[in-house]
Amino acid sequence: METSLELDVLIFPDEVRLVTPEDIAEWELETASQVSLPTPRVFVALYPYNPAAMSPNYETAAEELPFVPGQIIKVYGDKDDDGFYHGESGGLSGFVPSNMVAEVPVDDEHLKQLLMQQGFIPVDHTAGSTTDLSEASSIPDDLIVQRMVALFDYDPWESSPNMDSEVELGFRSGDIIYVIGEMDQDGFYYGDLCGRRGLVPSNYLQPLPWD
Repeated sequence: METSLELDVLIFPDEVRLVTPEDIAEWELETASQVSLPTPRVFVALYPYNPAAMSPNYETAAEELPFVPGQIIKVYGDKDDDGFYHGESGGLSGFVPSNMVAEVPVDDEHLKQLLMQQGFIPVDHTAGSTTDLSEASSIPDDLIVQRMVALFDYDPWESSPNMDSEVELGFRSGDIIYVIGEMDQDGFYYGDLCGRRGLVPSNYLQPLPWD
């Protein structure tokens, strides 16, 4: 029985030789450097969005991205024929309804990275637009971040006094929550728990000192 052996070779004007692992590594490095990755655009959520309850596309709601007002979303490309972008936020990715978000006008790459790391900015609904971030002084560098511990269990679906409980964050007693910004007029903070974000009731939390 005959067996065949396939070998990769490099052909040069003055020689022909077998491909080495070093040749392959160099080729992969050159190829990777030539691939242009799409530059993400920065958007901010204007309204709360829970795909399970609000999506016009029930069958594909699981492929959409949930968010709360002020949440920063990285968007790639243009919106599709259904009016959805593809975006990432909080470690999740999915489709984003264009009528629920607004692009943040920032061209400086440093400011863009700062916003993406921050993950949240205030949203001014009364003005109908997001905070102007075209100037460095507009970035809220002094945004307050507090470390808090949950004193009690909280299930928004059972305990929330608000109709839009889907924008709130559920947690258990002892959970460490990072609170972003000041408490709103309803007594809620905007918090982060292991990458999950939403509104949290201030009377369920107690501040913790930073280690």
